[in-house]
Amino acid sequence: MEGFCGANCNNCELLKIGKCKGCKITNGCPFGKKCWIAKYIEIGEKESFEEFKKELINEVNSLNIDDMPKIDELYPLHGLFVNLEYTLPNNNKVKFLFDDENYLGNQVESKFSDDKLKKYFGIIANKNFILISKYEENGKNSQIICYIKR
Repeated sequence: MEGFCGANCNNCELLKIGKCKGCKITNGCPFGKKCWIAKYIEIGEKESFEEFKKELINEVNSLNIDDMPKIDELYPLHGLFVNLEYTLPNNNKVKFLFDDENYLGNQVESKFSDDKLKKYFGIIANKNFILISKYEENGKNSQIICYIKR
């Protein structure tokens, strides 16, 4: 099954465990409320959504973040999988995303990772913001590199 956004739903753990019913079956409401991606496609067609993704990719790449390679794609990702916990200066831990929302994102390996310690950049965005973080494997020691309100 393919979602409105082009995601292969058959590979998603949420579908396999019954937490998602798929956006085509639910008319863009796979988690009980309208997905912003489905709504975007519904209003402006798939071509408009693809153009929106290109604009986001250009914005991210234009930031020229040290050690971060250029990205060439943003994928639909569910918040449950990408909502990392960040440690604030007062040692409180906080999450900035919603577990029940969809985002566009990608993960790329830092240009200066080595075999002993791999570092990654996580790019998460929607129509309102871009969040770039850097972390070790499995989101360990995550830190926010950049947050831009759009």
